[in-house]
Amino acid sequence: MFSPFWFIHRQLFVTIDKPTASFTGKTVIVTGSNQGLGLEAARWITQLGATRVILACRNVDKGRTAATSIRNSTQCSPETIDVWALDMSSYASVQAFSERVKTELPRLDCLLANAGIMATKYNVTENNEETITTNIVSSFLLGFLIHPKLAETAHKFNTETHLTFPGSELYKVAKFKERKVPEGKIFATLNSKETANMSDRYNVSKLMTILLVEKMGELAPLGKSGVIINAVCPGFCYSGITREYSGFAVSMFHKMFARETEVGSRLLVDVSSASSASHGHYLPDGKIVTLVGMCKGKEGQELKARLWAELSPKLEGIHEGVTKL
Repeated sequence: MFSPFWFIHRQLFVTIDKPTASFTGKTVIVTGSNQGLGLEAARWITQLGATRVILACRNVDKGRTAATSIRNSTQCSPETIDVWALDMSSYASVQAFSERVKTELPRLDCLLANAGIMATKYNVTENNEETITTNIVSSFLLGFLIHPKLAETAHKFNTETHLTFPGSELYKVAKFKERKVPEGKIFATLNSKETANMSDRYNVSKLMTILLVEKMGELAPLGKSGVIINAVCPGFCYSGITREYSGFAVSMFHKMFARETEVGSRLLVDVSSASSASHGHYLPDGKIVTLVGMCKGKEGQELKARLWAELSPKLEGIHEGVTKL
């Protein structure tokens, strides 16, 4: 399980190599890319030769500033970087974005679904607690909607494409008491303001992501689709996702243990170009690992089935037919 000694070793003594995979000729979407890890991952992907990189951001003005930063640092051609609006708190925005991908892009080689939140207070978006809306429902809605374009590209250009979600080692410390409720009630319990444990919510969302990535990999076999579906953990980094946390202790913890944003972004790029062996897997520090805790063995399989049994009708209710890959 989660060990403080292991955490310190990983953060301070594990070397993260610079990515070397070629993105030449490829089109890549990075969500949540106006700042932090997403911005630096998009910068790397551009530097590694991508023909087109789409920064998918809720704030288009900040996205344009990020695009200028990438152009200036990489000296790429102006048309390499596009900024498209995407608000992960809105299902309508996710669907509109996905339709634009379908109609405007000749190919799509990678969707790095980096966008996510770490909320400390209970808020509601789209009739869910906002962490669940953003990190789970919208993220997998986006993934399922865009998967056909990735599969089309894989078949048309005789290649393998990538769909990468953000995980976290914090899944190991998730308490996830909401799982103890009767069948079919996990999401309803997560959405209850009265019982919401917001200090555990981000951890729970990452645990759910890891299991649902595994499930999506099962639903869309690589041999049939050509799309490698996986999850990445960049470690504890300087990142905008922790913006709701402040104070001297938080600042000191960052200074002592956080990886630089650019260093963490290397892992996002690495897993977004990982081999077919990574399909359906979670890769902390770019390595396939055996899941532990609630995610392992019979308990993990049963929890995965329960989560999918609740998420799939939610997705179908938003966009009919979306889960039929």
